[in-house]
Amino acid sequence: MPYGETIVALSTPPGESAIAVIRLSGPDCAALAQALTGRRKPLLPRQDYFCKLLSVKGKLLDDVLLTYFAEGRSFTGEAMLEIACHGNPLIIQQIVEDLLARGCRPAEAGEFTRTAFLNGKLDLSQAEAVAELIHARSARSIEAAQRQLHGSVGRKMSELTEQLLGIIAQIEAYIDFPEEDLPGEDQSGPAADLGRLIREIRELMETQHYNALLHEGVKALIVGEPNVGKSSLINALLGSERSIVSELPGTTRDFVSAFIMLGSWRIEILDTAGLHPAGDRIEQIGINHTIEQSETADSFLLVLDSTEPSPTLPTILTDRMRPDNTLVVENKIDLEQSQDKSDFLPDYPHVRLSLLDGSGIEPLRQKWRELIESSLHFPQLDGVVVNARHAAALAEAVECLELAAAKLRDCEHSELIASDLRDAVESIGKVVGKVDNERMLDCLFQQFCIGK
Repeated sequence: MPYGETIVALSTPPGESAIAVIRLSGPDCAALAQALTGRRKPLLPRQDYFCKLLSVKGKLLDDVLLTYFAEGRSFTGEAMLEIACHGNPLIIQQIVEDLLARGCRPAEAGEFTRTAFLNGKLDLSQAEAVAELIHARSARSIEAAQRQLHGSVGRKMSELTEQLLGIIAQIEAYIDFPEEDLPGEDQSGPAADLGRLIREIRELMETQHYNALLHEGVKALIVGEPNVGKSSLINALLGSERSIVSELPGTTRDFVSAFIMLGSWRIEILDTAGLHPAGDRIEQIGINHTIEQSETADSFLLVLDSTEPSPTLPTILTDRMRPDNTLVVENKIDLEQSQDKSDFLPDYPHVRLSLLDGSGIEPLRQKWRELIESSLHFPQLDGVVVNARHAAALAEAVECLELAAAKLRDCEHSELIASDLRDAVESIGKVVGKVDNERMLDCLFQQFCIGK
């Protein structure tokens, strides 16, 4: 925000509620607190005041709870004021309009968090974590966002930077003191350290995959032949009639998507078209969609009719299915003709159930959750999971480090090696915002909601 401006925004979701919170940040907050309440004495910081809020014309707007935060002791680093009022949209509108009449400006998307970053209250990875925490849809994603908000990514970047600065110090010692009594240039030490650092950063980059799983959810496909109970299974898992159930083969001609919570995981379930020789072109398109979706699926529920012979599955599908990502579901065990199918894909976990009477649903949930948790091994990097922006910056750093390693192997000048290493330091710094890039900051904070 331009220097001297005070911004205002509703920080709670719009609509009716018991309480709403309006936030202000800027140099006028202390004066506004006194003007709004008619108090002669200034408000003490970080204390709640129950008072009547008066408009610029002296009209009572609402009975509110007012909290003042002094400059340097607030979320944004500027003086802040929080007004907790009744959550009537008309009251909220009247208060905000009055504040605008007093000279405040409406806050832009993410402006509070951006101000906190620019004032050094958060690094850029922590600022991103604010939005990720707000939009988290599972216990796992909340946990990851909280770790990042508490500085896990920043600490990891500091650790990597310290390792890199140690290598640079070794290299630059020979640049700064070429005639001093230093030991001969032993390149095996820096080379080994560089190799370890490159491997560590690559391992960190690979956690980007887990970031997608945390925030977008685990993508699970329900597959099988027609009439084995795929649509009934998704309805049973959801507890509602999401998919159409019919005895006619080919009823599901395209995938149906829904979300459920399985333990601490958010699962996107896709009920797909039955796998069999298609009867018409539309049905074939649905089957093709099933194959396409399988290419990006994280988990599979393969549903069998336990009264029928075991199916022959397309190779393109079985290539994606493994014992650690697929649960075989034997349905219709309530029928007399039901047979045990454990000899079909014997290395895969099986569960038997009846979707008609509901028996076996809870054991299925339990075994499926255990399968997901055992197959999605989270990295042991102090709980650090990077997003796409972090991974891109780290990829730049790895490229610079590999250039330096190659020059080290070729015994090139130390000045050239050190230059590549310093470029790597700058790339790592981008993760936590140690780079002056206004366009990048604009793009990032525009994704935030107003009032954050």
